[in-house]
Amino acid sequence: MAGHTENSITIDAPLEFVWDMTNDIENWPRLFSEYASLEVLSREGDTTTFRLTMHPDENGKVWSWVSERTMDRAGRTVLARRVETGPFAHMNIRWEYKETPQGTRMHWVQDFAMKPEAPVDDAWMTDNINRNSVTQMALIRDKIEQAARDRQNAPLPR
Repeated sequence: MAGHTENSITIDAPLEFVWDMTNDIENWPRLFSEYASLEVLSREGDTTTFRLTMHPDENGKVWSWVSERTMDRAGRTVLARRVETGPFAHMNIRWEYKETPQGTRMHWVQDFAMKPEAPVDDAWMTDNINRNSVTQMALIRDKIEQAARDRQNAPLPR
């Protein structure tokens, strides 16, 4: 068995604005509530390798891993995978962006499998990712919509 999740949200902001904010990975600790820090390890073209570190969990454990993320602005997609997989046998993520009459639809697809020795199984992790994705997407939506309003209401330069 493997895990699979799909979650979407519509953000009331232009696609390019949503793309730029969500792909500014150095800003992720301010965009996501779960990340304490992000360190870029390398960049080659549209591919970035980076280390993400989370805030301590309820047991005080700090989780950290290395991911690789490749952006395709023209195709409005991003493919990511964990390089250091930790408890996962594999973890692949696809971000998709689409313009809609209501704004920008951001869609996340995550395919993964837990290692046999992991402390949780695929079903538990699927439920956890689904719950967390809804929370994080709502936070991201709110922050981007506020930034878009702030930008729209900013005084013009003299």
